Amino acid sequence: MSKTFTAKDVAEHKDEQKGLYIIVDSGVYDITNFLDEHPGGAKILKRMAGKNATKQFWKYHGKNVLEKYGGKLKVGDLAETAKL
Repeated sequence: MSKTFTAKDVAEHKDEQKGLYIIVDSGVYDITNFLDEHPGGAKILKRMAGKNATKQFWKYHGKNVLEKYGGKLKVGDLAETAKL
């Protein structure tokens, strides 16, 4: 079963010591060990760590990128929150 994270949980994972997590759509991804592999460099991943990176991700990547790497990087799903 997949773990469920709140946006606040993900926000705590913004450095390499606690792990670098990002949100893409409703998925939560641990990108800590992907920094050196990222073709765009580690800097942008570190800048987006702990945040919802959906808009930035889809601006630069196609569906195939998420299909290729998502399986090994996904650690859970984002909890649904009420929109007020």
